[in-house]
Amino acid sequence: MNHAVSVGLRFGERLGRRRAWGWKLPLLALAIHMGTAAPVAALEVGGTTRFVRAPWKVELTSYTTNVGQIPAEYFFTLRLDPDAGAALGTLTIQQIRGADWQFPFSVDRTRAFLGVPRREGTPVRVQASFDAAARRFNLLFPEPVLPGQTITVSLRPWANPSQADTYLFQVVAFPAGPAPVASPVGVGTLRIYQPTDR
Repeated sequence: MNHAVSVGLRFGERLGRRRAWGWKLPLLALAIHMGTAAPVAALEVGGTTRFVRAPWKVELTSYTTNVGQIPAEYFFTLRLDPDAGAALGTLTIQQIRGADWQFPFSVDRTRAFLGVPRREGTPVRVQASFDAAARRFNLLFPEPVLPGQTITVSLRPWANPSQADTYLFQVVAFPAGPAPVASPVGVGTLRIYQPTDR
């Protein structure tokens, strides 16, 4: 094969490779622009949005455990699977057990962050409302929490419950997207004690 033909074939091979990559380059550029943590498109079935792998466990942490103790803060932590298939858009947290059904919360002090208590990461915007009759918080994340991230929500009662008991809170997650389908995460347990005089 002479030199001219060889150069022509190499040029043709390169051109063919460029054409083969041509349709992929815009997608590659978009992926680089968005970063490698770009969320996978949510699973939409019949007009609803679902998790592929929903969060399945919640951890409730409190550093004050005595009756009426202040200040009180309850941390609810859950982890989103990297293959969740959808970002987290909304949470509900509802008291389902406990002797005191009246202790109030300071709803405007509700906050959220990436990470776990005492190792807090980036703050996460959260819009909170509380239905006192149902004892249920509704928590909306305007910027949904991405798959693979760990999110902690802090609820702030004015004080711990006035009666010692085991308090249970049911947590339900909803993916970000149209007509989200609820996924029960689990139950957080809070034990409140009556200190004894010695």
